[in-house]
Amino acid sequence: MTQRTEPTGTRLQNALWRHLLCWVGVCLLSGCAPYQLGNTALFPQNIRTVHVPIIRNATFREDLGVRLTEAVIKEIELRTPYKATADPLADTVLRCEVVNETKRVLTENDADYVRALDAAIQVRASWSDRQGRLLMKNSIVPTDDLTILFSQDERFVPEAGQSIDTATQKAIEDLANRIVSQMEARW
Repeated sequence: MTQRTEPTGTRLQNALWRHLLCWVGVCLLSGCAPYQLGNTALFPQNIRTVHVPIIRNATFREDLGVRLTEAVIKEIELRTPYKATADPLADTVLRCEVVNETKRVLTENDADYVRALDAAIQVRASWSDRQGRLLMKNSIVPTDDLTILFSQDERFVPEAGQSIDTATQKAIEDLANRIVSQMEARW
């Protein structure tokens, strides 16, 4: 009994055709819905650009608005498929305002020296398209307010070498992350 062998090139071609047919079958059986992968699936697809004006600051710490603007733009560029732009005619506009900034004493030692403090920042934000429709909605507590209030606290201990500036910067970064997270599409 003789065994017939195929040339190596023919075997490779047959294997490639089998893999191609398997992929076509998987694509046909996977349904009609256009599934998306990655972070672009989390955000509305009809938006390409976001205008982030300099964030207004109603507190006495004059640099908070500029620092938060930089952090929000950085988060948008890193986590979303959108392009942050200076053009006020962008597809959407993200407006924010720092409404409050506080520092609270948490603990003191026996001699009344401060041991731990909290730095807190509150920001109002709204995201709308060119027609003025709100894109960011408070899904937890629906209100008639057009903005969402974000609040972030960061603890710092001066005895350990931590400062109000490092705590404030961490709070700003966390706020930017939370604001951009609210830009995700709702299921």
